Amino acid sequence: MNDWLKTDRDDLRFENTSVGRMKKRIWESSDQEIDKILADYDIPSPSELAKPGSYIQTTIRHDVVENRKKNDIVFVPIGCTEQHGDHTVTAMDTFMASMILEGVRRYTAKQGAAVNLAWTPLNYGGHPHHHVGMPGTIHLEDEVLKRVLIDVMVGLWNDGFRKIVLVNNHGHQWLLEAAIQELQKTWNLPGIFRVVDWHRAVREFFRTKDRGGAWEDNFFHADEAETSVLLLLGKEYVAMEYAQDTKVEGFLPDGHFDKAVEPFGRPHKWSEGQGHFPLEVHSVPEGVVGRPTLGDPNKAKRAIAAILSYLTLVNDEILEAFPPGKFPPIEKTTLRTEAEMEPYLKKPFSKGWRPIYAIGKMGL
Repeated sequence: MNDWLKTDRDDLRFENTSVGRMKKRIWESSDQEIDKILADYDIPSPSELAKPGSYIQTTIRHDVVENRKKNDIVFVPIGCTEQHGDHTVTAMDTFMASMILEGVRRYTAKQGAAVNLAWTPLNYGGHPHHHVGMPGTIHLEDEVLKRVLIDVMVGLWNDGFRKIVLVNNHGHQWLLEAAIQELQKTWNLPGIFRVVDWHRAVREFFRTKDRGGAWEDNFFHADEAETSVLLLLGKEYVAMEYAQDTKVEGFLPDGHFDKAVEPFGRPHKWSEGQGHFPLEVHSVPEGVVGRPTLGDPNKAKRAIAAILSYLTLVNDEILEAFPPGKFPPIEKTTLRTEAEMEPYLKKPFSKGWRPIYAIGKMGL
């Protein structure tokens, strides 16, 4: 069993692993140290979605190939188009995920091996039932979303990115998990495929004040937390004079379903049920669940320092285990053989190379 690392809070311990030690360091850092971490990642910075050299789609093709020799991981921001109140934009989730990853790219570039970024494949997104019908929220059917994600991952794999990390910033996590599972059941490709729901990955840093954190309220939607994060990352996408506070009452006693970042360890995730609270379109036409008027960029600094550090750790530990061009053993992680996969792993357009689309699927 792992030891547990104690903190100044009796109700908070971190596992004695590289992840837990990183989180403990962030938890105990001074405000000045947090500012230094953010500065190392150049946070805040303008959006880089159209910046030359930032994403593989905006990087000269020759440079994409050369960069991949140093780092063949690709991070993919996952957002949506969703109503987030009059005070911000419907691309809020997309901007938060992409701007966090842009910070990781800048930092790893300074270390000499920049992680690769791919444009989000989901400018729209899947949505839980309670979001449906809200003006500004545009819904993709679940199967459409999964097919898009699977096809994007196959395309990235075919281009030499065999380590794919989806970084999610929206309430459709179960669909991303399902896409990875279906990808491997049908294509059975060697590589690393994972999804990070970033808020939950650093849930400790969304604790309310009564639990040692910076926040008045638990994390909801377009609220104190989300507004604060975007005020830190991209304040140009927020107009606080239009912020409106709301409160939604459920129909059944509280205590069964957890909040967005699962702070209480309750029996159910928020996504494991419907019907026990009203649809947003009937209860919060403002597009907000919570109190965005409490938004403050300073409240978000420690959480953003934590996710930047965590994603950098993900990058570093994958590369340490599997340097560029290497990946987990084919015959231990797939139902394929090394001989079968040899043509698809060759350098594109070299003798004997074949694109992955020529292989037979292994659908169950």
